Amino acid sequence: MHRPTLLRASLSILSIAVATQCTNLDHPPEKAELGSFASVRPVLESKCVHCHGENRLANMPPFGSTGELAKLKAEAMWLVAGKPERSRLYQVVTLKDEQPGAMPPTGHAIDAEQVTILREWIASGAPLPEGRSIALKPRGELVRSN
Repeated sequence: MHRPTLLRASLSILSIAVATQCTNLDHPPEKAELGSFASVRPVLESKCVHCHGENRLANMPPFGSTGELAKLKAEAMWLVAGKPERSRLYQVVTLKDEQPGAMPPTGHAIDAEQVTILREWIASGAPLPEGRSIALKPRGELVRSN
């Protein structure tokens, strides 16, 4: 193989790899734009999906997929697009740890950076990927109340 052909082949493979990484919603990049779904997904998967995913109790709002989040957004109670302070999801994560209804459960509050990420996502309209529902998978350890 001579150099121009090898160079074109290498560039083709590289461009396919880059395009695949940029469009792969199942494995979002580590750093994402604040306000985007990619920025909030790690927070939802590490702090919410353990209890609000596929094994949730019937009285708990479902956060297990982007399809379920879209339904909550349409109902405009748990997710009020553009209005974090009116969104029940934002309200419960900003309650003091010892207050009834605070989420995650007592002793497992989300940190200030995660609250900011959640707030900015809702303030940006709680954007979700279009075209298909993406399952959210629990990350890290399951937290339980003390």
